[in-house]
Amino acid sequence: MVFSIPNILSGIALSLFVFSIGYMIIAISRVLVFSRKIRRPITSSNDLPVTVLKPICGMEYELAENLRSFCRQDYGEHQVVFGVRENSDPAIPTIEAVIKEFPDRDISLVIDDQIIGTNYKISNLANMAKIAKHDVFVISDSDMRVSTDYLQRVTSPFADSKVGASTCLYSGTAAKGLASRLGVMFVNDWFLPSALIPTMFGKLKFCFGATMAVRRDVLEGFGGFPALADYLADDYMLGKFVVEQGYDVALVPYVVENVILEEDLKGVFLHEIRWARTIRSVQPGGYAASITTEIMPLSLFAALGAFTMGASAPMSLVPIAIALGMRILLHYAVCRGLTNGKSCGAWLIPVRDMLSFAVRIYSFCGTKVLWREREFVVLADNRLKIAK
Repeated sequence: MVFSIPNILSGIALSLFVFSIGYMIIAISRVLVFSRKIRRPITSSNDLPVTVLKPICGMEYELAENLRSFCRQDYGEHQVVFGVRENSDPAIPTIEAVIKEFPDRDISLVIDDQIIGTNYKISNLANMAKIAKHDVFVISDSDMRVSTDYLQRVTSPFADSKVGASTCLYSGTAAKGLASRLGVMFVNDWFLPSALIPTMFGKLKFCFGATMAVRRDVLEGFGGFPALADYLADDYMLGKFVVEQGYDVALVPYVVENVILEEDLKGVFLHEIRWARTIRSVQPGGYAASITTEIMPLSLFAALGAFTMGASAPMSLVPIAIALGMRILLHYAVCRGLTNGKSCGAWLIPVRDMLSFAVRIYSFCGTKVLWREREFVVLADNRLKIAK
């Protein structure tokens, strides 16, 4: 073999494709294992009183039903606190209407515009925490929806005193339209499987924003919400600070439902750029290595590389066929095991994967993100700076 530049590049492409196959095998196996854990009954429980903190900013799609799901919990003593920053927030009438539906529940609305940092969500949480009655906080975003046993499952790890926080994965459900379906496929086909991989290599060291449950004393031990107020990846940093205090972060075998409404492809792209640059800022090495998750684009490079190195045209197409087959397997493993059989259509896989590759490339072309209609610069340590 002649060691020319085209042959070297072809060899790199084929090697990356082989690593990508390995990733897919591991991802599919982790999804199957985790789906079995979800179906198991709760093995431990506790009667810890809980305060649920729900930060809200504007109207989410089907917001009322999302909030109702947190008010229907089959759990002992618990408090639900909704919070917004401004009296003019359009979600307030919906929140008040939901509260009236559950007069026998301990539910409150906090309206407070005090700002403690560039991350307004954390400021909102700090304001809500002022009226929190209990010593376990369960934090969940306003676009999440849960079943009635959610609190039982999320708090069960706290039966172990070594656990300082627990967290959940989330799956997507498309509201309507092609853009929403592509957004859901990012969550289900990329986020969910890749998020399970770190659990193979030791204890979890971060949280996921779908659910962050934390003991009050552990939170206060690293400085409380003010310590998180300037970070974009507040969920990641919360888990990191918990672990640094010597506590464990438990991954609960439960998947929260995220109802996703994307108006257009531009919205999908901008959301995913924010996610990509967030991950790159907290785990630059891991983000670079995650190129192996892009099996469809890598299969195209592998096919080209194989052809360049002398393979026939039919044989050069083998990597593409393998990649498509494995992507379909992963897609349906997630659908059947983690999303109650809901599929966004395997026919969208090539489109979805090319979009993911475009997001990955563009994520290295800057540090700006758009979040709640505000533009920020993500600094190297994941802190937020308002863009000029």
